[in-house]
Amino acid sequence: MSPFPRAVAPQVAQGVSCYLAIACWLAMAAGGASANELTLAEAARRAVDSAPQLEASRAAIEAAAQDLYRAGRLPDPVLAIGFDSLPISGVDAFDFDAEPMTEKTIGLRQALPARAKRAAQRRVAARTVELAQVDAEIERLGVARAAAIAWVDVWSAQRELEALGSLRAQAQLAARLTRARVAAGGSALDALAAEAGVLEVDGEIAEAEGAAGEAMAELRRWIGGDAVTIAESAPDFGRAPRPEGAALAALDRQPSLRSAEARVASAAAAVDAARAERRPDWDLTASYGQRSGFDDMLMLEVGVSLPLFAGSRQTPGIAARAVERRAALAAQESLRLELTARIRAAYARWEALRRQVSIHEQVLKLARDRSAAALASYRAGGELRPWLEARRDETIAHRAHAWHLAGLGRAWVDLAYSFGETMP
Repeated sequence: MSPFPRAVAPQVAQGVSCYLAIACWLAMAAGGASANELTLAEAARRAVDSAPQLEASRAAIEAAAQDLYRAGRLPDPVLAIGFDSLPISGVDAFDFDAEPMTEKTIGLRQALPARAKRAAQRRVAARTVELAQVDAEIERLGVARAAAIAWVDVWSAQRELEALGSLRAQAQLAARLTRARVAAGGSALDALAAEAGVLEVDGEIAEAEGAAGEAMAELRRWIGGDAVTIAESAPDFGRAPRPEGAALAALDRQPSLRSAEARVASAAAAVDAARAERRPDWDLTASYGQRSGFDDMLMLEVGVSLPLFAGSRQTPGIAARAVERRAALAAQESLRLELTARIRAAYARWEALRRQVSIHEQVLKLARDRSAAALASYRAGGELRPWLEARRDETIAHRAHAWHLAGLGRAWVDLAYSFGETMP
């Protein structure tokens, strides 16, 4: 006959089912690891290869390249067909042959914008292509960073689940010991407390499983496909991808700062284009005419625009573009200061998390030793409560260590993908 009340038995069965589920989850991960493990770098690469927003960036580059191809070219010629001196009243109305002065003409007109204007158009288009390319690089690093953070979250959740599985095995061992004591005439209170300890671990496991499922869903968002096997080994998060001094020295090569630089260049090209508006444009017209009873005629006409009112037309446009260029320069300098502060803050955050992980590793070791000693004492005939308290503290230490590992991994990803010249 079972030494536990009937109300406890379903909870014990539920706890066993929960443990079997997490054991199967970990076994699947371990079983497939050798066949197709997904590393952090591979997750980032797969995300970059499949992210739809990067296709939009590539389309923007292609569109800008097409605009560059046609920039600065001559406009299309204009075909002109007409007539002159056609009667519209009297008996000869709309009769092309009645009046000798009636002339039918056909001609071509070609606009010839100033060479400086066409060159400015090409420079503006070239800066647009450069800006699209840099923005695509920023988007690429953002996608890689998001996938890498999702990988870190899955990896840290797996480490937490493994630790909780080990703690559950200890809790089950204590429960078996208490059942043996109850069978020998011991207190049933200890047995109930031990079973409650198992269920507490089950609750922690259920919460960790939910976090792992959410993290896996986010990772699959970036890499696509079904659930994947995460590699047990991770990059050395305790070692920065590059020294802080190197990241600061490469500040001008940061994609976001290069984007600001491209915007400044684009604004400068717009100033040149506005100045070119003061140059006169030319146009050439050639037409062929026929008159009844007269020889055919050819007409050639050359026109030139006269920018006589530059003070009220071209000059304000030049001033406006110059102000926009100054604004772009100010934004670039502001971004430089912001990036410098962000790099220093990111390295400070990573260093603090690295120290916290190191300290928590020592705390976790002490918690394990205390829990093992308390369990050994209980097996030798001691009280159960010290072990329950030690096990609870070890669970808290394990979860805190997993959270700090995740935080350190995210901080490392920030250093690798937010402030890198290119994707690692």
